[in-house]
Parts: sequence; C-alpha cells; structure tokens
Amino acid sequence: MEFKELSDGFKIPVLGIGTWKMGGGLTVDRTHDREDVLAIKTATKLGITHIDTAELYGNGHAEELVGEAIQEFKREELFITTKVKSENLRYDYLISAAKRSLKRLRTSYIDLYLIHSPNPDIPIEETMKAMEYLVENKLTRFIGVSNFSVEQIEEAQKHAKNKIVANQIEYNLLTRNRGQFTNDMESEIIPYCQKNGIMVIAYRPLAKGELAKPGIRLLDELSEKYGKTQAQVALNWLISKPNIVTIPKAVRIAHIKENLGAIGWRLSKEDMRRLDYDFSLSSSLVFMDSQTTLKAAQAPAAFSFLNAQSAEQFSKEWHMLQFQVYRLWFP
Repeated sequence: MEFKELSDGFKIPVLGIGTWKMGGGLTVDRTHDREDVLAIKTATKLGITHIDTAELYGNGHAEELVGEAIQEFKREELFITTKVKSENLRYDYLISAAKRSLKRLRTSYIDLYLIHSPNPDIPIEETMKAMEYLVENKLTRFIGVSNFSVEQIEEAQKHAKNKIVANQIEYNLLTRNRGQFTNDMESEIIPYCQKNGIMVIAYRPLAKGELAKPGIRLLDELSEKYGKTQAQVALNWLISKPNIVTIPKAVRIAHIKENLGAIGWRLSKEDMRRLDYDFSLSSSLVFMDSQTTLKAAQAPAAFSFLNAQSAEQFSKEWHMLQFQVYRLWFP
C-alpha cells in the first residue's frame, strides 16, 4: 500500500475502504452483516488497512461490524477513522460519544477522530476542547474535521493546540466545487489544505458509481491507454494529487480488487492536466431519461484560439455549470 505523510508525522494509506450503509443507513440494518464483515476483512487482507466509519452509520452498527472484522488483525497495522455526529459536539457529549465508538470498535484507541460536520448551534471552542481531551488521554492519535469550509477549519484550529490533520470532503472528477455538504472544494478548500499541511480525504470518489462505468469519453480513452478500468483512472487521478487520499466504499470482492488496481502507477502530467481541465460532461453522453440526452462538444477544443490560462479558466467554469445539470439527474 502507498502512504502519504504530513510533516507532523501523520501518515495515512492513499486508499481506504468506506463503510457508509454497512449495517444500515441512519438506522440499524443487520440484513447484510456477514457480507459487510467479509468485505472489510478481505480489503484488510489485501492491504487496504484504512477503514473509515462513523457513529452515524447504521446508528453505530457500522462501527460494530468494523470491530468484529478487525479482531484477527494486528491493531498497530490498521488505520481506523471514525466520526462524531454533529449533535454530539458538546464537551461531555463528544467524549462520551468517542468512548462509545471505542467500545463498538473493540479497540483502545482511534487513529483519526473527525467532527462529521459543523454545528453552528454549538461553540467550536467547546468542541475542540473535547477533541483535545481525547488526544491528551490517548483515546485518539489525531483529530480532524469533515465537510468544513476554510473559514470553519481556521476557526476550529484557533481553539486547539493539536493540529487538525485532515478534512474529509466529497470530491471526484464530477464533483469539483459543488458538493452535497460543501462548496468550493477545488477552488478554495483543497488549495488551503495543501498549503497548510492538511490531508484531504475524498469520499464518494466514484460519484456513486457514475465514474466506474463506460460512457465518459475521456475516461474511456484513458482506460484503454493505461489498460485500467474507468474507476481505477478516476481513483488514480485523486491519489496523484498532493495531500489527497480516498476511501471508496466496496462490498463486492471484485470491486475491492478493482480499487486496489488504482495504486502502483501514475497518470502522466499531460493526462492529469486533461482530467483537471478538459474533463466535463460535455465529453460524454449522459442519459437523463428515456426521451432526453445531453450531448455537447468539449469546451476547451471549441475555444482553442484562447490562450492557455483563459482556456483553463473557461473549462473550470464550464464544468461547474454542467455539474449543476448533472446533480439534477444524479442527486
């Protein structure tokens, strides 16, 4: 497995496994417990040692499944991330929530404990005081946030002597600056994190499967060029960027193995540039319903007479517009 490391010693695998909807969505669902535990075990055996979960997932049951799955592995070889719900950000509530997570995970410490999302009704100073307590008492090794804007990260860091080492956000080839819970990921949040030594953990890296199938011309072209699947190209694009790692969810063994094929190689600088600036839904055929399709020419090619800087800026803005259309059909 490849790792990325920050100057303060924070080291994390570039590829992890997400557990959202393992053990249920917002409520407990034990229907697929055996399948979910097997998926986590298999991923770990294959080298995916970063397991991302949260007390929110399955109302805590996802953590229980992780706890069951990791018992046969050496704890020090695993990297476990979990998250506290936004309603539990009061000082005493947060500490109690962390202890409940530890019990469900059947471990004595968490590697990375994240605030799942901001809560404007609870002072961040109180929340960060509790996060400090967890570090000081060795209940977690590192602390971080999720779905935080630049301003929210800066405000949280003001109230903590321990560094915020990670921000987990939605980010993929289709989700650049308009996510479900955050905006300005590519234009503000990621550059800020890269500049300030904060790891970005990208969730939904395959846009709920839309980037894991044929139909987007540039992805299809690069898939053929590198002998990789569309999903592997999309994941490699993420982990090839500074300070970005990712946590695709996978339950099927074939998908876990496919995700692993995203590491051990790199896209060329030119192909990274193309995915950064040329990639858009205008290069693909997206079915909206049985009657309608959206199809257009690639924007940068149509504006080749512009200088490179203007073309790149146009491509970014064009992509943002198209993604708003995309969100209407793939919420």
